[in-house]
Amino acid sequence: MDTLELSRAITALLNGKVIVYPTDTLYGLGADIFNKDAVEKIFEIKKRPRDNPLPIAVSDFEVLKKIAFVDDKTQHLADSFLPGKLTLILNKKDCVPDIVTGGLDKIAVRIPNSEIALKLLSEFGPLTATSANIHGTNTPGIISDISMQFKENDVALYLDIGKLDSQPSTIVDMTGKKIKIVREGAILKKDIPDAI
Repeated sequence: MDTLELSRAITALLNGKVIVYPTDTLYGLGADIFNKDAVEKIFEIKKRPRDNPLPIAVSDFEVLKKIAFVDDKTQHLADSFLPGKLTLILNKKDCVPDIVTGGLDKIAVRIPNSEIALKLLSEFGPLTATSANIHGTNTPGIISDISMQFKENDVALYLDIGKLDSQPSTIVDMTGKKIKIVREGAILKKDIPDAI
């Protein structure tokens, strides 16, 4: 991806538009998490229920700490697996709009191990990281199939790096007294306790 394309993506996001961008698993629908109208577009485009929280992608652990509360266990997991295919459910900070989390006080956040995603996130800031599909359907691995799901005006820009078809991230809920593995994905369940 060239600098011009990255610049166009950032401009679109600044203008409250939705983009499709690559992660280390699948393509995601990206919008500025602090722009409520942009987040609302994600729900509309995906036909996603408003009470179904949107996962968030950030560029690094320092940014993660600005939007969520972190303890030592979370720090250890992050040191072991991030950037990578790990999604952490954490208690959110007040700066995160309720629309992003479906009114819950928790947030699902990850740092994708994708050079393009990390560059975009570091230059722009936190983005929604929900899969680029209609809610309840499979996520296509190629942009041509993804774009067929949406109307022309739904998505301002597609960042195409070819086929993406990887295992989903492992989701770990860190908000209780005991950690809870919500979904086993690319990172095996047995590897989580060792990291902590």
